Amino acid sequence: MLPDLVLASSSQIRAQLLRSAGLSVTIAPARVDEDAIRQALEQEGAKPRDVADQLAEAKAMKQSARHPGALVLGADQVLELQGEIFAKPESPDQAIAHLQSLSGRTHRLLSALVVVQDGRPLWRHVAEVRLTMHPLTDAFIAEYVARNWDSIRHAVGCYKLEEEGVRLFSAIEGDYFAVLGLPLIEVLNWLRARGDLTT
Repeated sequence: MLPDLVLASSSQIRAQLLRSAGLSVTIAPARVDEDAIRQALEQEGAKPRDVADQLAEAKAMKQSARHPGALVLGADQVLELQGEIFAKPESPDQAIAHLQSLSGRTHRLLSALVVVQDGRPLWRHVAEVRLTMHPLTDAFIAEYVARNWDSIRHAVGCYKLEEEGVRLFSAIEGDYFAVLGLPLIEVLNWLRARGDLTT
């Protein structure tokens, strides 16, 4: 019998991925100060994958106390371009600046998932995807942001592959699910190895 699953995230796509895989999940977004955690870790010289991992763990730990016995899934994504970590855009102008930086270049998207039960991390995984953007004109970027701002404001790279953002890329190396925000195959494999899922 699969324990209760709690997703410590407000991401609709993460919830949809889990439910589409046949899992029943409760949505319980965790409110953590992501900027403060990220800045503290960067000042300590943490690697981008460790930043993603720690943000995911912080979210899962926060909700674990409120859901005894449940498997609480904390998830986070970090975008890294030549050592610089990008956060979610705070304005359309910042989204434009981010896309101008990413245009014609390859960046890494690190998608972390940490599962916590009763305040104890049980499993963690950080998936890495390399994405190469087409060279984009400033005019295209401005029009793209204007059309998509309401959606991409919640996306660390100012794009969503399940939407128009897929047009921005010339190559993607890695797991599609990880780009959407959840290393789905890996967590399903872990649940299967525990005996929670059967095939």
